[in-house]
Amino acid sequence: MSAEGERESLKYRLLGSEGDIGSWGHEYVRNLAGEIAQEYAKRQSEEAPIDDLMELVHQIVAFHMQHNAEPEAVDLLMEVEDLDLLVEHGDKNNFKRTCLYLTSSAKYLPGPDDILVLDIAYMIYMKFEEFTRALQIALYLDNMQYVKQIFTTCNDLLQKKQFCYMLARQGITFELDEEMSADDEEREGLQEIINNTKLNEGYLTLARDIEVMEPKSPEDIYKAHLLDGRASAGASVDSARQNLAATFVNAFVNAAFGQDKLMTVTSEASSGSSTNWLYKNKDHGKTSAAASLGMILLWDVDSGLAQIDKYFHSTDTPVIAGALLGVGIVNCGVKNDCDPALALLADYVDREDSSIRIGAIMGLALAYAGSQNEQIRSKLIPVLGDAKATLDVIAFAAISLGIVFVGSCNEDIAQAIIFALMDRSEAELSDPLSRLLPLGLGLLYLGKQESVEATAEVSKTFNEKIRKHCDMTLLSCAYAGTGNVLKVQHFLGQCAQHLEKGETFQGPAVLGIAMVAMAEELGLEMAIRSLEHLLQYGEQNIRKAVPLALGLLCISNPKVNVMDTLSRLSHDSDSEVAMAAIISLGLIGAGTNNARIAGMLRNLSSYYYKEASLLFCVRIAQGLVHLGKGLLTLSPYHSERFLLSPTALAGLVTLLHACLDMKAMILGKYHYILYFLVLAMQPRMLLTVDENLKPLPVPVRVGQAVDVVGQAGRPKTITGFQTHTTPVLLSAGDRAELATEKYIPLSPILEGFVILKENPDYRED
Repeated sequence: MSAEGERESLKYRLLGSEGDIGSWGHEYVRNLAGEIAQEYAKRQSEEAPIDDLMELVHQIVAFHMQHNAEPEAVDLLMEVEDLDLLVEHGDKNNFKRTCLYLTSSAKYLPGPDDILVLDIAYMIYMKFEEFTRALQIALYLDNMQYVKQIFTTCNDLLQKKQFCYMLARQGITFELDEEMSADDEEREGLQEIINNTKLNEGYLTLARDIEVMEPKSPEDIYKAHLLDGRASAGASVDSARQNLAATFVNAFVNAAFGQDKLMTVTSEASSGSSTNWLYKNKDHGKTSAAASLGMILLWDVDSGLAQIDKYFHSTDTPVIAGALLGVGIVNCGVKNDCDPALALLADYVDREDSSIRIGAIMGLALAYAGSQNEQIRSKLIPVLGDAKATLDVIAFAAISLGIVFVGSCNEDIAQAIIFALMDRSEAELSDPLSRLLPLGLGLLYLGKQESVEATAEVSKTFNEKIRKHCDMTLLSCAYAGTGNVLKVQHFLGQCAQHLEKGETFQGPAVLGIAMVAMAEELGLEMAIRSLEHLLQYGEQNIRKAVPLALGLLCISNPKVNVMDTLSRLSHDSDSEVAMAAIISLGLIGAGTNNARIAGMLRNLSSYYYKEASLLFCVRIAQGLVHLGKGLLTLSPYHSERFLLSPTALAGLVTLLHACLDMKAMILGKYHYILYFLVLAMQPRMLLTVDENLKPLPVPVRVGQAVDVVGQAGRPKTITGFQTHTTPVLLSAGDRAELATEKYIPLSPILEGFVILKENPDYRED
């Protein structure tokens, strides 16, 4: 009954007898905790002693932890800045819920508190030997010391194999040493998993199980027969632009299946039709056509290199460029001890012809994304300062360095890109290609927050043509995936300005909103609403970026409200807005086979049948929706949307920045930028394997994931489930759990490759 702010409970508690705190009941303890938080804040400002308060905190935390109120204990300790107490009070009954609450709240805390909270969760997981969860946190923090510690602490070989699958999925280049695995043979086996050598095999196991091995042709995707007469009539003409679109559709749809109907047809079957298809493309179109073979043989290095080899002997420059790019694509996400990609591509980086150079440079980026490979650095940095190199070669070199050294904050490379930017003339800076240089710079700081500040200061000295553009790009990359609200507000503020023509920085600012807000569901929903406002009030350069931002927010996750917005924009009077919306329809539906989007795109193909550029975009989007016949995803998030793969995000962001100027890039001669998507392509599967890593079919329940953070008892974690036998496909927001207790999964997150071991306590009914 006391007046507001009196804190009487606390006053009398401190004066009174020291009894058992819980005897007064739960409500009293909660009230007391609230008053302690206020009192603590007051005493901190007056620098008064707090020992008596901390004495109480100890008692309250002990009470909460014993009575299933872990979130309240965590909240109190956050207020009094003493989270270390959790480590001693955790026990095997409550540590999982405590850590779940800690990791979930980390996304809403300002830095550096979020790192501290995750560190505590890591320590608790390590204490109770919940190593896979600890590894998740180590990867989230990008802390390689922690990863090493997990490998050295855990002695179970099978468990280590599971860690390796997780590292491979995150796309990390990681070398095991003696400490982490003493036995040479074991270490080789583990390294092979990290190198992702079995990815192709597992993917094809899934494809056979779902019975989609039959190759599909572009016509199977377009389904022109479902449209009324006017569209199909014009399609019979063999135009280079239409064939180029078919090349991409074919590559996306048959990605990683190893066979298709255009590129890998055996010569006996139709007298060398694969070379025929290549020559149905013009000039730079041949580059994309030759590279598409790499996409079809994705992750299958041996067979892929063997089949691409024939193009290296071509006399046609674009074909060689495509072969180089194809080598990079085949090796994307798969590491190989003998570095075939580097051996094949390194010599071509310094050739005379710029298209060959770009093929080799982009190939290196795809093959060694995120590997921080020193040889590539020493190979590409000279290109940036090469006076003879054309602008496009320099732009691709910057992007490639950004992708290979993504998130590394490497100063030498940053400096090289900065000098390359300063050397550009006024005329070059107005070329859309020059905007890839700041992006390469930004990728070096992807997700690294404050580390970008020194470089951002330097960028303020650039030519005013590119200054703001560079600033926005750097900030959006540095805070990508952090959910930092202040940065979202900053970008919105930049978009509120009405500019004269010729300014380009609002495009990256709009993308920045999406890159920062994609971190968690709440921010994502709010960002979608903010982007709606930008559509209503923004100038054209903002409007053409909004669809791309929506595409990134809902990538491979077709939300109905976003689908409707994009559908509306795909008929926009401004063709650039329409093209961006069409490509984004492809991105949100990527790999989902979503029937509604497929229908929209079919209708658009007849609506735009006379407009080559828009029709090209429609075809690309159709290819994306059926990516890998519906077995792949482009989402950079995995492990129950907790981890963000930096290389995947780098690939997506590169493509989106290129789409800010469709006419110059995707519709010009740089359409092969579309292949940057391969960095984000991953099978959306759950494949369970036995102790010898052979596929092991078991029944699993797959349903929509439910957020159970801080809920009482043991609530169900999925809803509306169906029971299937593995391997199964997981859509956005799906979660799987084993349907029987016959096996124990070695990872609590059932995604990708999961090792099962037999449950010794299991008895058949």
